[in-house]
Amino acid sequence: MSEPTHDHDPDRAFFGRRKGKALRDGQSLMIDSVLPRLQLPEGEIADMAGLFPQAVDAVRLEIGFGGGEHLLHRMRESPQIGFIGVEPFINGMAKFLAVIEREGLTNIRIWDGDAALLLPRLPAGSLDAIDLLYPDPWPKRRQRKRRFVSDRTLSLFARALRDGGRFRFASDIDDYVGWTLARLARSPDFDWTDERADDWRQPYPGWIRTRYEAKAIAAGRVPSYLTAVRRAS
Repeated sequence: MSEPTHDHDPDRAFFGRRKGKALRDGQSLMIDSVLPRLQLPEGEIADMAGLFPQAVDAVRLEIGFGGGEHLLHRMRESPQIGFIGVEPFINGMAKFLAVIEREGLTNIRIWDGDAALLLPRLPAGSLDAIDLLYPDPWPKRRQRKRRFVSDRTLSLFARALRDGGRFRFASDIDDYVGWTLARLARSPDFDWTDERADDWRQPYPGWIRTRYEAKAIAAGRVPSYLTAVRRAS
């Protein structure tokens, strides 16, 4: 059976629960005081560089940063880059904000909702890179329309990325890797740049292993690290 060209309902959220365990007092304080200061403004965003208190060379987006291990590493590694982090799960957000506050990191803005609703609000060609790392695989067939990668979201990525901007996708679920490759292959906007098996079997330069990835490897699953580049428009 051939797969549909359009994969999911644009009005459906692509994340699961928003909250797990009850927040401790300190975590609630992060959500109440730090998150509002770092949240993106309402409405369309005209000036990406103006989102940050210091000059930035470029802006990158990470979707679903979880506890923030990878995003924090990249922020520390590249203080001249502005980052937008997307994470609807409040418990992970609270932990991330606590580190931001403790270390005084300023090259970050936050979106705590659905990334598919954020992307159309960004200026065209304003992002240098997008990372989608270990997204929820929604493994059951009836759930697959909730997977974040689709023809529609790739077109939203393409609109937001500059020409030559990169998209990275990492997952330990082979079916989702194949799903993503199928959509990249039929996209008019992206070129998959990996040429040899080692290109997608080896982690990205400067990669740090998150707790989730360590658990996946311990369970015998093999991660894949895909890279695609936005074609010249």
